[in-house]
Amino acid sequence: MLPVIYSDEFLQHNTGNLHPEKPERLTAIVQALKTADFADQIQWRSPTPINQRTGQFLLETVHSSEYIKKVQELAQTGGGNFYADTIISPKSYDVAMLTVSAWLDGIDEVLTKNFPAFVAARPPGHHALKDTGMGFCLFANAAIAANYALTKPGINRVAILDWDVHHGNGTQAAVENNPHIAFTSIHQSPFFPFTGREEETGIDNNVLNVRVLQGSTIAEYQPIFREKIIPFLTNFQPDILIVSAGYDANQADKLGWVNLQPQDYGLFTKYCLQITPKIVFGLEGGYELNSLANSVVATIEACLKTII
Repeated sequence: MLPVIYSDEFLQHNTGNLHPEKPERLTAIVQALKTADFADQIQWRSPTPINQRTGQFLLETVHSSEYIKKVQELAQTGGGNFYADTIISPKSYDVAMLTVSAWLDGIDEVLTKNFPAFVAARPPGHHALKDTGMGFCLFANAAIAANYALTKPGINRVAILDWDVHHGNGTQAAVENNPHIAFTSIHQSPFFPFTGREEETGIDNNVLNVRVLQGSTIAEYQPIFREKIIPFLTNFQPDILIVSAGYDANQADKLGWVNLQPQDYGLFTKYCLQITPKIVFGLEGGYELNSLANSVVATIEACLKTII
């Protein structure tokens, strides 16, 4: 059984009618998984309520207390935004905190069962910086989860792979000075957020950025995985792998200009399973609903077929 961590509460982060990062992203994923051929192999799990965690402390491994308080106060006073694209609604703080908890549940599930887990939660997080949200992101879920994993017995090395079409600038900023965490991102460049240069290698050669050009297909991605990303992760020898699973590099997705297909994410997943079965997949981008849902199906199907 593969755990999928989800709650209808994630739908309460209200970004507005025309915003691409909308609740329907999750309802499309849930519907696709519940009607998939392998639906009986999914274990649906609700996230741990944040009041059962030391949530503020966990956030402060990545974010300043001033920023956390600002998000909370904006929500409590009716909402606001960080930049034009990053919205705070009245429920956004609570939902974002629950999303962090869901990613931490993913860590717990994977370490308990030695099997992958998928976190179907929003808002995304890989652009969130220490003192501000940006790019639809409020809290840096992957980086917080990596720090959490390092508190667990026997976990000394955590790797993060970000395959979203955009560079995970917030994640990199949070972990690049920690030699116990490796970060690798494959992303379209030049493109928002205009970071992720290949010369950036981290404090201990623990960062690998690989850029792809507009119009790239699986033909360009495969050698990058085989010759760069998989060797980088293999050499690091992580005790657990966190995947910032963005699906906006799909050809159908209009927020990027890369031409992947949903089934390609199944191949990426098989590459990851060469490193370890201990993988937390957490949702980042992906805004065209059909390709998003089908890509998540391909990811989970690859886990089930490869391991079982």
